[in-house]
Amino acid sequence: QVQLVESGGGLVQAGGSLRLSCAASGIIVSRTTMAWYRQAPGKPRDPVATIAPSGLSVYTDSVKGRFTISRDNAKNTVYLQMNNLKPEDTALYFCNIPGRINWGQGTQVTVSS
Repeated sequence: QVQLVESGGGLVQAGGSLRLSCAASGIIVSRTTMAWYRQAPGKPRDPVATIAPSGLSVYTDSVKGRFTISRDNAKNTVYLQMNNLKPEDTALYFCNIPGRINWGQGTQVTVSS
């Protein structure tokens, strides 16, 4: 059974940084395409960053140059390093396998101006 647990969110001032973690069980993250998504109030859940087994990563335009997705194979964990955060980054952040219908609780990121 696949389980993904997000953590690392919090309240930060604009310009600050956070690192989100996604601890996985039931899958091997190095062999699976993994993605981070976010959902702001009243908006749909959208992909933010994706990392393929090859290590190739893709980002939505609004976070390019500020966010970095990575993984630690030994810990079976995927990360999202977020730098130069902006108020518009405020959202509930989730990790998941693209196409998987079950979602975790997510982790809240709030950026104050």
